[in-house]
Amino acid sequence: MSDSPDPTTLADAARKQLGPTGIWLSSLGGQSAAVEREAAAELDQLGYRALWFGETPRNKEAFVHAGLLLGATERLVIATGIANIWARDAAATHQAANTLGEAYPGRFVLGLGVSHAPLVDSRGHSYRRPLAAMTQYLDALDAAEYAPPLPAQPVPLVLAALRQRMLELSRDRTAGAHPYLTTVEHTAQARELLGQGPLLAPEVTVVLERDPQRAREIARPFLAGYIAMSNYVNNWRELGFNDEDLADGGSDRLVDALVGWGDEEAVLARVRAHHEAGADHVAIQPLGSFEESMAQLRALAPALVA
Repeated sequence: MSDSPDPTTLADAARKQLGPTGIWLSSLGGQSAAVEREAAAELDQLGYRALWFGETPRNKEAFVHAGLLLGATERLVIATGIANIWARDAAATHQAANTLGEAYPGRFVLGLGVSHAPLVDSRGHSYRRPLAAMTQYLDALDAAEYAPPLPAQPVPLVLAALRQRMLELSRDRTAGAHPYLTTVEHTAQARELLGQGPLLAPEVTVVLERDPQRAREIARPFLAGYIAMSNYVNNWRELGFNDEDLADGGSDRLVDALVGWGDEEAVLARVRAHHEAGADHVAIQPLGSFEESMAQLRALAPALVA
């Protein structure tokens, strides 16, 4: 990031950096640094353009994590999906993003989000008025100073955004939006609200499994944790899902809408559907253990890597 960068310019830069398809790998942060370096280098060699990762109170700190991954790769764009605004003040985020952007030109994308009440409360904060908190954080980012040399190109900033007001904030104040665990219909609605200028980069969960029952069995434990999070539940209700869909780890209808499962062609079809609905970049997240996720990414690379 640099001082008061133009959102349209940053959105265009982010599209070029990220490309049409990338990876969202939740299990990455639970590995040792050595294993992470080896995995990131392999994903780079496979030809993937971008790698997103999350941040929790029990995981690696986002900017240290990004630096580890950037240092282990040559071309791969590293993106925080997301760095929690409650984990550090805006000045620290401004400094860290500029440091990484200057050290690794064109290879870092900053995703910020308000996280969820249980995770925020565990840090000793109070999860109230998240939209106002994000707005104030963006104001503080704009006011922050950075004395060392700035990146040759500003670091794009995107927001984790699901519903209307956060999507509007991402449209008006940043390069765009990074929705998580959403449907193709949500992507279409988000694009309509954002307009054509901002970046739209949804995460899309996938399972490389042809058997419907087995694929849903893999997906349900993953979805169960998010069914406890009001942010996601409220968004899914707006998309037409009801109490029956939210019971017992999710109905078949909910699972099938949120998780692209099947063979390589079926996963590619889900990615295409999000692109056709208006996504600029789709970050696929394969479910399973770290080893299983890596195996799926190896199998999917021929279909997904442009």
